[in-house]
Amino acid sequence: MSTGCRHTGLWDLCTFEKRLKQAGFVTKLIETEKPRRAGFTPLPTVYTVGRARLEVFLYRDAETMTRDLAALDTLTVAPRGANASWEGTPMLIRSGNLAAVFLPQNPRQAERLALAITAGAPQPGSPR
Repeated sequence: MSTGCRHTGLWDLCTFEKRLKQAGFVTKLIETEKPRRAGFTPLPTVYTVGRARLEVFLYRDAETMTRDLAALDTLTVAPRGANASWEGTPMLIRSGNLAAVFLPQNPRQAERLALAITAGAPQPGSPR
């Protein structure tokens, strides 16, 4: 059974959304929002996860993402010395070529999401 997602070892929206679904998350894509976030090169893809907000930044490779994140304060998820623009306390999650900022409503949901993402992108040859 083909999922339509390519397993390349890098995240893309297809593999990311499939992973969240497999982990039991119900997400809703907010297509009208792509806010420019200081410190992040790509525009985010924005989802709601229950009542929480998730912004996903996909990079072409892990090295480019690492350069962006090196300039951020990882607690405020903002450029060092700048004020954070998040509505709530952000949680930064990174995995391979993906950085995600989660504005959780509860710690259990945040932990489950972090575990689903940090398990890594599907690798070439892995079951679909």
